[in-house]
Amino acid sequence: MAQFVDWDLAAATAGALGKSGPRVSYAEATDVVVDLRRLTEEAAGHVADYTGLRSQVTHPPVRVVDRRDWAAANIAGLREVITPLVNRLSGDKRPGPLTEAIGSRLTGMQAGTVLAYLSGRVLGQYEVFSADPGQLLLVAPNIVEVERKLEANPRDFRLWVCLHEVTHRTQFTSVPWMRAYFLGEVNAFVDAAQGNEHLLERLRRGVATLSDAIKDPESRTSVLDIVQTPAQRAVLDRLTALMTLLEGHAEFVMDGVGPQVIPSVERIRAGFNRRREAGNPLEKAIRRLLGVDVKMRQYAEGRKFVHGVVDRVGMDGFNKIFSSPLTLPRLNELGDPDAWVARVHGPAGATPTAG
Repeated sequence: MAQFVDWDLAAATAGALGKSGPRVSYAEATDVVVDLRRLTEEAAGHVADYTGLRSQVTHPPVRVVDRRDWAAANIAGLREVITPLVNRLSGDKRPGPLTEAIGSRLTGMQAGTVLAYLSGRVLGQYEVFSADPGQLLLVAPNIVEVERKLEANPRDFRLWVCLHEVTHRTQFTSVPWMRAYFLGEVNAFVDAAQGNEHLLERLRRGVATLSDAIKDPESRTSVLDIVQTPAQRAVLDRLTALMTLLEGHAEFVMDGVGPQVIPSVERIRAGFNRRREAGNPLEKAIRRLLGVDVKMRQYAEGRKFVHGVVDRVGMDGFNKIFSSPLTLPRLNELGDPDAWVARVHGPAGATPTAG
């Protein structure tokens, strides 16, 4: 079995390089955990009432984690997905033991470096790789750190974050085929590269690029260098459309529910947007290489698409988007809600409706 990443070393590196969180007492930390668990449940009710979507499968309770635990959870998930994919790609062609050992350790250190950086930035995540249907993670030290920097009301900011992350959980648990579809597209991406014996090396370069950028913000290499075949680009287009939809939907729900239940939501949104746009040159380089800049555009484009569809066919009409993979928006439809409405609802559905 080929070893692409030394996962134990990745975890150790992420733990060693990760920054410590903000100063809090034990009592304060306990209160934050209790508060986030309570607000997650509150957010779940708001999201269900606003979207009309209800979980169809049982999901585990939210996990409130620190930075090290977040990195460990993601390493476990990536290990579950990447290891079998690498085995399929490598087949019986194993490198020599020395090459494999050195390569996997180097990649492990690089992956750990990337995760250490991300562990200090992520507020929450719905992690779908390690288990079905997935696990909602909230990174307590990052939430506290950002709310302090924004001088936000803690209850308001925490509920605001929970609305976004619970929407992602709702997307995967109210649409039982969503996780299998997403993982299937990841597999399709790899299948599209079958026969290209250099893919593993390009994957290693992609990890190395991210790791190097943390140390050298002047780097101009792109992780998209690993995407070379037309078939891979077709899969990437579908994944981009899906992620833009999911992120835009979460933003739409936050903006729809927020004013009803969060008194200081306008101040929080303005401060958070300024935080997204700001950053020193190193942070900006990392955002570009990690695709965070792309994700920021996805928030805006996806939110505009969801808003446009809901304006035309109402929330129930929008929810038809989750009927099957065939009703998901195509990449070219994200900028043209009328095109999606006409394809899924028929020409008559393109007329504006109340709702």
